[in-house]
Order: sequence, then structure tokens, then C-alpha cells
Amino acid sequence: MARPITLFTGQWADLPFEEVARLAGQWGYDGLEIACWGDHLDPNRWDDEKYIQGKLEILDRYGLKVWTISNHLKGQAVCDDPIDARHREILPDSVWGDGDPEGVRIRAAEELKNTARLAARLNVQTVTGFTGSSIWKYVAMFPPASESMIEAGYQDFADRWNPILDVFDEVGVRFAHEVHPSEIAYDYWSTQRALEAIGHRKAFGLNWDPSHMVWQDIDPVGFLWDFQDRIYHVHCKDTKKRLDNGRNGRLGSHLPWADPRRGWDFISTGHGDVPWENAFRMLNSINYSGPLSVEWEDAGMDRLVGAPEALGFVRKLATYEPSNAAFDAAFSTK
Repeated sequence: MARPITLFTGQWADLPFEEVARLAGQWGYDGLEIACWGDHLDPNRWDDEKYIQGKLEILDRYGLKVWTISNHLKGQAVCDDPIDARHREILPDSVWGDGDPEGVRIRAAEELKNTARLAARLNVQTVTGFTGSSIWKYVAMFPPASESMIEAGYQDFADRWNPILDVFDEVGVRFAHEVHPSEIAYDYWSTQRALEAIGHRKAFGLNWDPSHMVWQDIDPVGFLWDFQDRIYHVHCKDTKKRLDNGRNGRLGSHLPWADPRRGWDFISTGHGDVPWENAFRMLNSINYSGPLSVEWEDAGMDRLVGAPEALGFVRKLATYEPSNAAFDAAFSTK
């Protein structure tokens, strides 16, 4: 099945939007997954027709389309506890305000609602992003975190995200949560619990990014099968594990990306440990027909090399089509 291949602009937001569009069009991408930071998209201008038309004209100029937009950074602040200097670095003044944590969360939630409205104006059906989590800080389970503390975290997620999802429903857009450490859903079982917390409402689905599963030893292909009705979007990003020397740790040891002492690194698509061929066969099996979005993250490779190379890798696998006939049908004599 033909699926568009897009470039996620989140790691390119230091460049003007038009320059990213020019590069992606030159390389042969079908479109962009546009990030709502830098000058790429401003959700608070969702009702500015001239602004929206200007973005669409840039895409058209370079032969690109948009199927998905992202607001990972503001989504992170909706549930996070604590809100601290890390958030000040990723949030605009309009969301940070005076830095009061609850005010930050409320303003972040309002921007997510506007992101849904902007998506609808762009004729986009899916917004990708993070949720944040008030209980990620308990992940080591020491000092001991009681079940009531964990349950309160999932309730906090439901209380804060259900009103956001109400707006998504109103405008006919879906949210695709990226299963990712530091979020309310970061592995298999936490994904199940997060879906239960919001009553499995259809407005909330998943952005499948296998790079976050591989280093946790979660089977990304089995995940596709089990959550097939919730796979709303796909990120093509890779991870390379380096855990076999007895020194490197799975949690990264507070070391920077590409440090050889790290137990794993994000790496350009096709260079890591993600079982891509099996994954694409599974995407075919579950009839996923949405975008395949290349998310370039590799501290050891220049992005101007990694992004076009990843496109070629993904396009080759994306051409695999299920057979329209059983191979053993030719054995029949009838």
C-alpha cells in the first residue's frame, strides 16, 4: 500500500520553515510532519486564514503535503511534575508565563486545544505529541511509591487530558501519543493503563516509535499487533544498544548523546537495532496506511546526510506489498 514518507521538523526548528521545506522537497520527501515550535507552526494562530494559507503555499512550492502536525513540547508540560528549568528551555513565554507550575500546565493544555483547531484548519487528521507525567519521577519505585500514588497519576492524566480530547473530538482530529520514557505511557503495560484511564476513547491513540522500545527490550513488532487499532502514526527512528561490555548501563548514566560509555543511542534510521523489515511486514498486516515519518536523531551523523539516506532506506521497505495470491496456490492440481 502506498504510504507517504514525511520528515518530522522537530529537530530542524532552528532553521526557517521554508528552508526545511526546500530541503525536504529537494531530497524527495512527500511531505512534512510539522512541529509547533520555532517558526514552523504557531497553534495560537489557528484562526488566522492568511497565516495558514502562507504555510500551505510554502508546502506547495516544494511539492510537499502535510498529514500530521506535532506539539510534543507543550504536551510535555500538561501533566509534568515537577515543572522546572528544563521546561523553561523548551516552552515559549506564552506558555511559561511567570513559571508558576499549575499556570504552566493550564496554558500548555490550552495550546494543545488550539493545536487540534489548527490541525482541522489544515485538513490534518492527526496531532502527535507527549502527555507529560506526574508519576514518571517514581519510575525507580524507591523511595517506595504506593499504588494509590500511581493511581493518582493516571487520574491526573485523565483529568487533564479529557478536556483536551473533547476539543479534538469537536473538530474531528485525533491525538497520537508517543510512547516514550518520561510520559504517562512509556512501555507496554503503562500504555494499557493509560488507555484504560481515559476509557479507551477514540480521540487518543498512539504514535509508534520503535526507538524508545528497543532499548527497553520491548518488542516493537508485537506492540504493533496488540495495539493495532490505536496506531495512528509512525515515526521511523532507530536505536543502537551498546550493553555488552559489562560497563555501559541501560539508563544512560547521565552521559551525553554519542558518548561511547552510554548503553544506547538514538541513531539514524537503518543503522540500529530496530527490526525494520519485520515491522514493515506487520504494518502491512494491520493495514496501517498513514504517514511514515522520518525523525532524524543521531549525534554521530550530520542531519544533511542522515535525512536523505533515511528516506531511501524507508522508501525501499515501504515498497514491500503483501502478495495478492497464496504462494502455495500453484501447487494445487484443481
